[in-house]
Amino acid sequence: MTDKLRIAALTERAAGETRVCVTPETVKKFTSLGAIVAVESGAGLAASIADADYAAVGAIMGDAATVVAGADIVLGVQGPDVALLSSAKPGVWVAAGLDPFGQRGRVDAYAAAGVEALAMEFMPRITRAQSMDILSSQSNLAGYKAVIDAAATYGRAFPMMMTAAGTISAAKAFIMGVGVAGLQAIATARRLGAQVSATDVRSATREQIQSLGAKPIFVENVAGIEGEGAGGYATEMSPEYQAAQAELVSSHIAKQDIVITTALIPGRAAPRLISDAQIATMKPGSVIFDLAVAQGGNVEGSVPDQIVERHGVKIMGYSNTPAHLAADASALFARNLYNFLSAFWDKEQGRPVLDEEIGNAIRLTQGGQVVNPRLL
Repeated sequence: MTDKLRIAALTERAAGETRVCVTPETVKKFTSLGAIVAVESGAGLAASIADADYAAVGAIMGDAATVVAGADIVLGVQGPDVALLSSAKPGVWVAAGLDPFGQRGRVDAYAAAGVEALAMEFMPRITRAQSMDILSSQSNLAGYKAVIDAAATYGRAFPMMMTAAGTISAAKAFIMGVGVAGLQAIATARRLGAQVSATDVRSATREQIQSLGAKPIFVENVAGIEGEGAGGYATEMSPEYQAAQAELVSSHIAKQDIVITTALIPGRAAPRLISDAQIATMKPGSVIFDLAVAQGGNVEGSVPDQIVERHGVKIMGYSNTPAHLAADASALFARNLYNFLSAFWDKEQGRPVLDEEIGNAIRLTQGGQVVNPRLL
């Protein structure tokens, strides 16, 4: 058995990032695998985890330099600045959400520093990697939060209420994009009592929409509906299909009180789903929550972290939605990281050894080079 593997967890330094990459639960689990876990003091405070909670399960606490010194693996929610890694072991692994397309300069810096960077958002969408998938765990919470905060901004009630003073009719909610976030948005809007409808470019989602008790809104009799791309993501549609969908959505959206948009294409700007002209047809007091606002937005005129009013409609969206649910988002993210490293744990070597399928998919840099085919 070699020296014990050292895992370091740093405080997130990105603006507005409240999550933390390890929790007392995962520190305990890593320790039971035989690792030493070092956590930067204050790392969990924004996610309601005190330093004492980490220390109680055996984590070493200290400043960033102390924590990283001699580390074999550095974990993060977002990628740490390469300058923070100078005292880590040569070839240190960095496993985090690395935003490889948006932060290409940082990826190159990791390569130059000899870091082995592992982008958790490149996790392949295969059955055995589901428990390691940060995009799914965080999108699930984002879909929930979008509906809750849209409901709070909407000046009326969601459920139908029959009172002595008369009846309040149920809010109509329309979910655009039925991935993980969209499915959770449908379920949450239904729980709150709204009448829910949903649409997606992938026809396979029709049954999922119906199974949650919502009404599917799909373009019929136009070729090009099969928008299933690699890894279960949506792809670009044919121009005829896009025109037919725009027309369908326009007539439907005019009757909605709440619209949640969730469409993202990895490595690209978010597709535009709602135009200013369509917003103008909506009822005053309606609310649109744009979950893709940080990637350029699905909605014309949406601005991250602001409520913009256009034509009497409130348009909102956060640059980092999961960070608004810091404790739960951290718990799930930390489990994704633990599930990933523990799945490849080699007892003989006392450290994880990646296989080709997952290793090659998520590894961005190795041996001083950028090695990921998606970045070459």
